[in-house]
Parts: sequence; structure tokens; C-alpha cells
Amino acid sequence: MKPLVEYIAKSIVDDPDAVRIEERQVGRTTVIELSVAPDDTGKVIGKDGRVAKAVRVLLRIAAQRQRRRAILEIA
Repeated sequence: MKPLVEYIAKSIVDDPDAVRIEERQVGRTTVIELSVAPDDTGKVIGKDGRVAKAVRVLLRIAAQRQRRRAILEIA
């Protein structure tokens, strides 16, 4: 699931080298923390949070295929 979020994030930001992703397991839940350059935070969140919601939906679908839960935190 980490490669999926990394690919999406690097595709939409201006500075793909600043994308940092940390993944940790909490039981059956995977928590993915995404951090980007301060100038790119708005692009990752999107207007009214639409981009962030879309990424979370894709992440949730990928997690369901593995019978897990996934949470995306944007820092």
C-alpha cells in the first residue's frame, strides 16, 4: 500500500523528492503517514479535501483486497 500512496503523491506534487512516507502496523490496521514539502501540502489535500478523500478511497480499496484496514495521515 505504501507504493500506491507514494506513486500518487509524487505524481501530483511539484517536488517529488520531498515526499516522505512512513508505514506502521497497528494490529490489522496499517497507518500511512504522508509528508510533503510545505508548498505542496495544498495540492495533496486539494480543494475541500477532494484529493485527500480520493487517495483515501483508493487506499481503502487496496487494503480491503488484503483483508486489512488502512488509514492515511497527511502531515
